[in-house]
Amino acid sequence: MLKRGLVGFSGGLSVLALALLSGCGGGSGDDSSASTRAVALEFVAVAGHTPVQCNTLVAGLGTGAANAHIKDLRFYISNVALLQADGTETPLTLAANDDWNLSVGSDRVTLIDLEDASGACNGGTPATNALVRGTVPAGNYVGLKLTMGVPFALNHTLYSDVATAKPPLDIGAMAWSWQSGRKFSKIELTDPEGANGQWSAKTFAVHLGSTGCLGNPATGETVQCQAPNRTQVHFAAFNPEQQKIALDVQALVAGNDVSKNLGGAAGCMSGGTDPECAGVFRALALDWQADGTGNGLPIAGGAAQTIFRPIAR
Repeated sequence: MLKRGLVGFSGGLSVLALALLSGCGGGSGDDSSASTRAVALEFVAVAGHTPVQCNTLVAGLGTGAANAHIKDLRFYISNVALLQADGTETPLTLAANDDWNLSVGSDRVTLIDLEDASGACNGGTPATNALVRGTVPAGNYVGLKLTMGVPFALNHTLYSDVATAKPPLDIGAMAWSWQSGRKFSKIELTDPEGANGQWSAKTFAVHLGSTGCLGNPATGETVQCQAPNRTQVHFAAFNPEQQKIALDVQALVAGNDVSKNLGGAAGCMSGGTDPECAGVFRALALDWQADGTGNGLPIAGGAAQTIFRPIAR
């Protein structure tokens, strides 16, 4: 599905911050009469400290120091909250529902799309979105909490059913049809040499999503999942006026040789016994066990996750 609004771009394009958070970074120019503050969280893709995009040759990835091209880079961010110094969480109220954002009750989700259908990303969409935008009540905020994933109540709906799947949950490329759910991430690397390359599987995919799910929502059944697999991100210190959020593909595959498939799906598609998922889930700080007994819950609240980090604007 072609998204209509060109909102942001992953290749290091500077985006004017809308965030005017009272107390963030010690800012003193806030309008104390305002009842709300606008917030814009900007996401970028990097490999280590180097910005990457669809046309970038990414060097030295994983345990085999492989070169790769980005083939896809989309993920859902949900239930963002700003943190006060005492740990109090204040949910970010998203802007109106549109192609990129959906709020239903207390559940809020945004699609971050850092591919632009160019180069190896030719299976994607030209339009991109690098921002989560919304508002919070005026206050002193020092940190940030968010989830990579789709909230449970919104996840298990048929993407093709417009009555239950509103944008941005209506994208076939992000659907897990056998679970009637979503890929929380569709991050894919590909052999830059193509058919002439040495990768045993030409694509290393990181498709994060809930697994071990029972129940068919299309027939009204209640869904239950053994492994939710929603990554928690917690920044004790974060200032959206001065920082953006980097997704580090190098960190994501640091424990894998992306040029080799050791079994199961090519890359990690959240399989409970897929050997490629061991390193990926370690980077995501989600419980995964080689015998398939992992519960898919965040380890220590996601404190050890290594794929998201604040960087300077």
